[in-house]
Amino acid sequence: MSGLALYHHGSSVCAAKVRFTLAEKGIEWESHYLDILAGDQFDPEYVKLNPKAVVPTITHNGNVIVESTICCEYIDQVFDGPKLIPADPLKQAKMKLWNKAVDEHLHPACAEVTFVSCHRYVIMKLGEAGMEEFLSSTPKQSVTPAWQERKRQLVMLGTKTPGVEVKIKLYDKYLSEMEAALQDHDWLVGDEFSLADIAMTPYVNRLDMLSMSGLWENGRRPRLTDWFNRIKERPTFKPMFLDWCPEQLTADLKEFGAQTYPEFLDVLGYSDKHIEPAPLGEYMTAIRSS
Repeated sequence: MSGLALYHHGSSVCAAKVRFTLAEKGIEWESHYLDILAGDQFDPEYVKLNPKAVVPTITHNGNVIVESTICCEYIDQVFDGPKLIPADPLKQAKMKLWNKAVDEHLHPACAEVTFVSCHRYVIMKLGEAGMEEFLSSTPKQSVTPAWQERKRQLVMLGTKTPGVEVKIKLYDKYLSEMEAALQDHDWLVGDEFSLADIAMTPYVNRLDMLSMSGLWENGRRPRLTDWFNRIKERPTFKPMFLDWCPEQLTADLKEFGAQTYPEFLDVLGYSDKHIEPAPLGEYMTAIRSS
């Protein structure tokens, strides 16, 4: 064994990113599965490892490493196997820009998109008392500096939550950024698969599992469609993404996501026809002012 253990959950995009990295490197690892929708991440013993009470966390030879981007870079640098960080400094810089975009913008957007389109319905199944216990257990600072209160709004108000439309538009714009980056190459930073592709895969897959693949299929974003098809053909994809997601949660993502998808299309101004999204700049301006 590698001496590495991973604390993770099937629906966590960040945990999926680390599982994908481990699989691409061919590394064996010990699994500690936390049901984050039941609140396992709030166990005091786990919070000692990860004070934000989020997954993933890895432990390696007695050392604790948090933050999925850092975990992936650590794994690539420490273990043998295919190199996922480009050797070329320019490509490495471009890879880091994708990782930075994920950490600073896309992940918080994905958290909100997932909650309003699916997780709010799952949490509501806990009943009034269970829902309150779950929401109050969330640390005040986690995904965002005010995540506890924001999560409460998302669960209570869904797509009517103030500011959610900005996150939906931002998410969609990164799909356009991917389409542009893939214009001359098979992968996001060139002709070699890298941590940039690993970083973006969970976020495209999340939309796919939410029955929202129409955001790139049917000619809307053909290069992204081709990229994701090649991702899904990799032997590491299904075991690290689909197989770890609990059957009921997979069904919930599909069902509730399909119900919410028309609301997303309304926000984006899309219909059955392809509509070219507006420039990213206006959405970045909205984010900075929100």
